[in-house]
Amino acid sequence: MPHKISNRLAQVVDALPLKDGIRVLEVGCGTGIAALEIVNRVDNAYVLAVDRSPKAIAQARKNAQKEIEKGTLKFIRSKIEELEVPEEEGSFDFAFAIRVGALDGRHPEIEQEARKRIARLLKKNGKLFIDGGNPLKESGI
Repeated sequence: MPHKISNRLAQVVDALPLKDGIRVLEVGCGTGIAALEIVNRVDNAYVLAVDRSPKAIAQARKNAQKEIEKGTLKFIRSKIEELEVPEEEGSFDFAFAIRVGALDGRHPEIEQEARKRIARLLKKNGKLFIDGGNPLKESGI
């Protein structure tokens, strides 16, 4: 069954610097709709998608069985401030987060740790995009 992407989420994906072979970290992926859109839109893309909710991750995995089997998409259940990723995952071209409480300024100590964990997973010039722009803004790591 094809996934249904909202207009807002489609605008977010459209605003990302996507290109063939891109490696993306999605923080707060929910049921995985944006991650699915990326790997189905871009050749040789890989998305590692993370969410703290066991229910959301279970639904995301159910929605993306084909992409998971192909190796283009992987879901991890974790709080971003506690994220541990196996070294063989490699690094990512950029990360993005939409409506993620750990990155919205309300919890500075959690946000500091979350940003450190994200920064460790990005390539040298990797960037973090968060909501709050039109529709995204680049956020310093």
